[in-house]
Amino acid sequence: QLQLVESGGGLVQPGGSLKLSCTAAGAALDEYAFGWFRRASGNEREVVACITRGGGRYYGDSMGGRITIDRNNAENTVYLQMSSLRPEDTAIYYCAATSRISTPTFYKTHYVYDYWGQGTQVTVSS
Repeated sequence: QLQLVESGGGLVQPGGSLKLSCTAAGAALDEYAFGWFRRASGNEREVVACITRGGGRYYGDSMGGRITIDRNNAENTVYLQMSSLRPEDTAIYYCAATSRISTPTFYKTHYVYDYWGQGTQVTVSS
């Protein structure tokens, strides 16, 4: 059973940066594709970024060119580097994983994922 634990969230000022981590346990990272999603208070869950087993990437519209998703299979960790953060980026950020194999855009929908972490809070405020 794959278990995911997010970390790296916190309070940051507008314009600042954060790097979120998603550490996997219970299975080898290279057997899964991953996605980062977020949910702001009162809003729907939305995709932030995805990465396939082979490193193909999909970036959602919500954060544009301000993010980079990456994976380190040896460390069993997936990263989300976020920069130029805005107050509207305030949300709980979730990591998700699936063993399904497809192209990057396949992973932009939350229902393809089988495993979810508990989330990490990101607050952007001065």
